[in-house]
Amino acid sequence: MARGQTRVSVAELKQEITIAGGGLAGLSLAAALRLHEVPVVVLEAGIYPRHRVCGEFISGVTDETLAALGITGLFEDALRHRSLGWYDGGRLIHRDHVKNPALGISRYRLDKRLRDHVTALGGDVRTGVRARPEPRDGLVWTAGRRPRNGQWIGLKAHVRNLPKTADLEMHAGTNGYAGLAEVENGWTNVCGLFRIDRSIRANGTDLLPAYLEAGGNRQLADDLRNSEWRAESFSSTAGFELGRQIPVPGLLCLGDAESMIPPFTGNGMSMAFQAAECAVGPLVAWSRGERSWQNAMNTVRASVNHKFKRRLAVSSVLHAVLLDAGGRSLLQSLASARLLPFQPILAMVR
Repeated sequence: MARGQTRVSVAELKQEITIAGGGLAGLSLAAALRLHEVPVVVLEAGIYPRHRVCGEFISGVTDETLAALGITGLFEDALRHRSLGWYDGGRLIHRDHVKNPALGISRYRLDKRLRDHVTALGGDVRTGVRARPEPRDGLVWTAGRRPRNGQWIGLKAHVRNLPKTADLEMHAGTNGYAGLAEVENGWTNVCGLFRIDRSIRANGTDLLPAYLEAGGNRQLADDLRNSEWRAESFSSTAGFELGRQIPVPGLLCLGDAESMIPPFTGNGMSMAFQAAECAVGPLVAWSRGERSWQNAMNTVRASVNHKFKRRLAVSSVLHAVLLDAGGRSLLQSLASARLLPFQPILAMVR
């Protein structure tokens, strides 16, 4: 009896961590903290499951990172994507492969799995609760990007019977680009990033094919219109900018709340997990009273900055090239001459 009481009293000495935002970064961080018996509360404004604008494949994360977060088992049935095709204006310009298979799984399925996993570990996940970004000790902000007057719109849907020539496809256009990747049950996730165009007269689900068509991807737009659409899978988001986000002074931010990498890299989901991994050690130490909150926060920020600085810088340049007519012409010429350094480019954004 005395031993049991001692264990309880030791556990109660740990300070609670509140995570505002129940997406990939927030839930994976919560799972890892629970492995260290840290009391965790996750506040999520939405519900589970739900669809989100996301490429829905995980490329670049290591088995070691997933193991450190304690979530490896959640991906046992995820698809393994290897082949890829790069299209420009509907024309295939490059075929390649990824050395380490990308994991294909929808956010609809994954977020719910993560929530259930955190709950099973003893974490407290509260839905329908919108937190305020007010800096305080023990608060980690993973509630996504802050609203900004940005120039981009993200659109996503799940479809079936869409012709594909590779596990992963990217379709570049004059106004943006879209990625195609299969997820569970035969659905293909079509997710695009486009410059907002007020002249496009379309609403709801018509927006995605309309933007593709406006950018020169007419065949893909037609194929999309003729495909079976998964009910309620269409999602959209606007009013954001890419790259480092404007921080709230004194607030520890992770995931999209800290930085948003251009989606053509296929690295956004991986970065959420990697950011969570960076945060685990310092936050556990704070919870145990071994360091101050300011020290823990500074350590996490430095680690995240070191890990992501190069890939954010490189991806920003490549993103601009993809959206520039001259840049796209150069890439097409390199691809035609079989000189496109695809693997080195991929490595620089990993």
